[in-house]
Amino acid sequence: MSSWMRWHGPAMARLWGFCWLAVGFWRAALACPTSCKCSASRIWCSDPIPGIMAFPRLDNTVDPENITEIYIANQKRLEIINEDDVEAYVGLKNLTIVDSGLKFVAHKAFLKNSNLQHINFTRNKLTSLSRKHFRHLDLSELILVGNPFACSCDIMWIKTLQETKTSPDTQDLYCLNESSKNIPLVNLQIPNCGLPSANLAAPNLTVEEGKSITLSCIVEGNPVPSLYWDVGNLVSKHMNETSHTQGSLRITNISSDDSGKQISCVAENLVGEDQDSVNLTVHFAPTITFLESPTSDHHWCIPFTVKGNPKPALQWFYNRAILNESKYICTKIHVTNHTEYHGCLQLDNPTHMNNGDYKLVAKNEYGKDEKQISAHFMGWPGDDGADPNYPDVIYEDFGTAANDIGDTTNRSNEFPSTDVADKAGREPLSVYAVVIIASVVGFCLVVMLFLLKLARHSKFGMKDFSWFGFGNVKSRQGVGPASVISNDDDSASPLHHISNGSNTPSSSEGGPDAVIIGMTKIPVIENPQYFGITNSQLKPDTWPRGSPKTA
Repeated sequence: MSSWMRWHGPAMARLWGFCWLAVGFWRAALACPTSCKCSASRIWCSDPIPGIMAFPRLDNTVDPENITEIYIANQKRLEIINEDDVEAYVGLKNLTIVDSGLKFVAHKAFLKNSNLQHINFTRNKLTSLSRKHFRHLDLSELILVGNPFACSCDIMWIKTLQETKTSPDTQDLYCLNESSKNIPLVNLQIPNCGLPSANLAAPNLTVEEGKSITLSCIVEGNPVPSLYWDVGNLVSKHMNETSHTQGSLRITNISSDDSGKQISCVAENLVGEDQDSVNLTVHFAPTITFLESPTSDHHWCIPFTVKGNPKPALQWFYNRAILNESKYICTKIHVTNHTEYHGCLQLDNPTHMNNGDYKLVAKNEYGKDEKQISAHFMGWPGDDGADPNYPDVIYEDFGTAANDIGDTTNRSNEFPSTDVADKAGREPLSVYAVVIIASVVGFCLVVMLFLLKLARHSKFGMKDFSWFGFGNVKSRQGVGPASVISNDDDSASPLHHISNGSNTPSSSEGGPDAVIIGMTKIPVIENPQYFGITNSQLKPDTWPRGSPKTA
């Protein structure tokens, strides 16, 4: 059982992979030409006997798109690469043909091999090679050493390529003059053989959508260059006319999708090419291409996409009134792509008060567009999901309204407006204020009750209350009797009756019996057990509890 499990897990997957790889090699070997060896990604032909007479092609049973490298060496009978010999190898990256008899390469031989990066034609029999073979390729290496090139204008592009090459490794290339003498290519001088030039005479390329425009170009050079237009992926309808060294390009019914596109006039001859380019700017009315119901992320967002050139001004409306933006609700532009703007109306903690219809208006000098959506953020309290009529005023005015993308200006004089700041953000502030005030009042009441309780208990023996602010109190004569807290250590009675010479609230207004706490008078009902004699018979010090009274 364990053996069965072992062969039905990853080991079985590896076995099947190995089998498919072996089948691939086997199929490639069956389709491989004579004198060549083939794998799933490579073809190499290096056996001179019997050798090959044509560029190697695989049988139809094998997919040539997977071939990334072709290596050919010692094939003296291989002389030509035709236009369709290499086109099937669209994934080809490295092509090497060395020590062979290659004499001619067709102009469009590598037209479909855009992945080619390395070409090595060392020690063949090439006498001429056009740059048109390679102008569409992004080659990192082109090796041509050991070929008997003829000294002519046809190979001046190779000299120019060597001079502009940034790599310090240069090839020792030579050509044969009319006397069959080797001339270093770096010293080659050919009269009337130079790079061409292109000059694009273009009017103001800022044009309104739907209009037409004509571009003109003049090219110069010797040999006389050819002229062609490179318009890239231009959407608008266009046609060109070329006469010798002059050409024109007419673009009609210009589309807004072509704003920012580049148009080039190219001059090309045997030595090389030159081009002159301009950018097309198209002005058009705004279009709201996307507006969707709000989504929740870090903030609530009503996403939108607006196209327009010049940059359109944006204005939001809430329930048909201008929405003046604030710190709680504002427009954010996240991505700008030439004439297209992606953003959202951002709302910070919206509530049921923010439910309603939101309309976006985009406007520039060429026109305007508007779209509307309904937003529901939260149900109304106590309702079963149905919202009542939306109130006319739910925001507070912050003085600005969103206008141009990336800017704000007040435009309230153009539209009927309601104050539009988020009231929901203010409601917690009033709640916090009420709670704080109630807490302070409650604390004060607790302190007052605590002080009153201390004052009542002090009548029965509390000794030192100087830390409450009224210190040591001494008896004074001259005014009616009053009861104060005793400060004597040997006192058994909590009260003294004193005659205070000053006109304090307790002595003048509190009646004969009162307790003085600071400047507050508190009436006291005396215990008959302690005060059985008149106030006039009391000594300055009270009698100890249980002591006999003297007359």
